[in-house]
Amino acid sequence: LGWKFYDADDYHPLENKKKMAEGIPLNDEDRIPWLCTLHDILRREDTSRQDTILACSALKKMYRRVLISGASAIESKQPDQPGEKPALKILFVHLDGPMDIIAGRLEKRRGHFMPLELLKSQFDTLEPPSAPENFITVSLEKSLPEIVLEIERAIL
Repeated sequence: LGWKFYDADDYHPLENKKKMAEGIPLNDEDRIPWLCTLHDILRREDTSRQDTILACSALKKMYRRVLISGASAIESKQPDQPGEKPALKILFVHLDGPMDIIAGRLEKRRGHFMPLELLKSQFDTLEPPSAPENFITVSLEKSLPEIVLEIERAIL
């Protein structure tokens, strides 16, 4: 696509990486500064009119709001208002699949700080996207080419 790509895991502070490596799940206090950093990256790219893909486990609705609006999403506990213009226009791609498929993929990943043991905590934290969020859901049970094609159709 010629779009810029960022892996959110590259932007975790060392403390978060150590915590996960020790098998300790991150909490909101750990994740919010990281998400604010990611928002800043997305805002910078948007300002320069650069199309961008961010691979990120934005597990909760609040996390996705931080990616869209930055720190102001934390201060505003109000639900999104209909017709409200978000700070950034983001299409969230929810890669949905059973734990065993995701676990199998994690087992094949080498050199990553997050151990397989934390997968259940991520499923426990997950709030799948729902209206009025801007999202698509793509099944991980499809082949990789099918997944890519479905995402490309949605963003193009």
